[in-house]
Amino acid sequence: MPERRSPQTSLYGSTQADPNQQRGRDLRLDLFRGLALLFIFIDHIPNNVLSYITLHSVAFSDAAEVFVFISGYAAATVYGKALQRRGSIVATAQIYRRVWQLYVAHIFVFVMLAAAVCYATLHLQNQAYSEDFGIDNFIDEPQIAIIKVLLLQYQPQFLDILPIYMVLLGVFPLVLLLLERCLPFPLILSGTIYLLTLHFGWEPHSYPDNEAWYFNPLAWQFLFIIGATAGYAPYSRQLLPLNSVWLVKLAIVITVVVGIISISWTIHEAYDAFPALLWQELSPLVEDKANLAPLRLVSFFALAVTAVHVVDRDHGLLRGRIAQLIIRCGQHSLQVFCLGILLSVLGHILLTSLRGDILVQLAINLAGILLMMGIAGLLTWYKADSILPSGAVIAASTNSETRRKSVVGIGSTGELTTAIARSAVRATLRAGGRVRGQPPTPQFRTIRVLSKDSVGAPW
Repeated sequence: MPERRSPQTSLYGSTQADPNQQRGRDLRLDLFRGLALLFIFIDHIPNNVLSYITLHSVAFSDAAEVFVFISGYAAATVYGKALQRRGSIVATAQIYRRVWQLYVAHIFVFVMLAAAVCYATLHLQNQAYSEDFGIDNFIDEPQIAIIKVLLLQYQPQFLDILPIYMVLLGVFPLVLLLLERCLPFPLILSGTIYLLTLHFGWEPHSYPDNEAWYFNPLAWQFLFIIGATAGYAPYSRQLLPLNSVWLVKLAIVITVVVGIISISWTIHEAYDAFPALLWQELSPLVEDKANLAPLRLVSFFALAVTAVHVVDRDHGLLRGRIAQLIIRCGQHSLQVFCLGILLSVLGHILLTSLRGDILVQLAINLAGILLMMGIAGLLTWYKADSILPSGAVIAASTNSETRRKSVVGIGSTGELTTAIARSAVRATLRAGGRVRGQPPTPQFRTIRVLSKDSVGAPW
């Protein structure tokens, strides 16, 4: 993506979604990934009226392309920094720690999804739910299905994107080393694998019917590697020529043309009399989502270049209240994604068990989006509130130790603890927060709150 000014440009960093406080963080990535998460939630609810205004309605690609590309970009940014600063062993350890987190999240979501579907099947007496969500095999032969889930070979409905992400991150240490040696080489190798996959039909198979993965990792790895190459470019001396004027103009033209065609297809789905432009000629080149059809790639990259050109790094949109909420969703993508999957299941059950009119659909969409934003905001607050600078901890512990003798004469144990805590925090505030009469910095205010909660003193 163009306009990369710093190696700090990534999806990870400070928890505060304030562009003025995060000059090294490109919040556009958080915004676009947050939008992708909301679109995934909306698109997973069947016959959802809001799905007519998500990304796939104006492009040949959808939120999945956005999610995979940004994930590759973020992985290269974060683990590339670890590689540069701490070496390949530490970077590899961090990568596989993330793979483990994804694996645990995947198993957790499967358990919750299976429990929700089984409960709905028994309570509502609707056997179609188990088939709709693909857990009928788990019900019929759980002793086999549970092993296949652990091996990522059994992928019920909505549980097909985390396995491909785990596979791609699993080989990412090698990709990272290749990016360090020669920036274009992994991209060339990945493109070759992608073309061979399209030509020979390579694809892994899943349980129970030996069907192909919904997202073929041999094809989707190309998009992930493209994102990783763009994300690692700031660490390399070889820059990518993505700021050329002709490329931006070409991308805008492609985006407009594809948008007109896609909108005509969307209207045709709702109203048959409306003509679907170039449907017979282009639809075969777009429908193969499993193998990442080339036309989907072209549409996505044109849209990405156009979006980055329109929304620059310091755009006022990033400071809007709604944008801030979406940005927080992108910053806590794993938790919000897992919640969105479960909310999609719940929305499907509610629409089929109650009624599916537009008002109910809008209410379910609104409730789900608010919940996702609320959880993201809660995680942001919790992470910010739990930050305790290491220097403050050292200062507090040191000062508390040196001042113990001055308070040994205090009577009760509670008064002694209170005096020690007060002395430590006051010394820390004088050392780091009271400079020339300025108020304490936010992190020192956090220390004060924590101290109050811990010792119960009325400060």
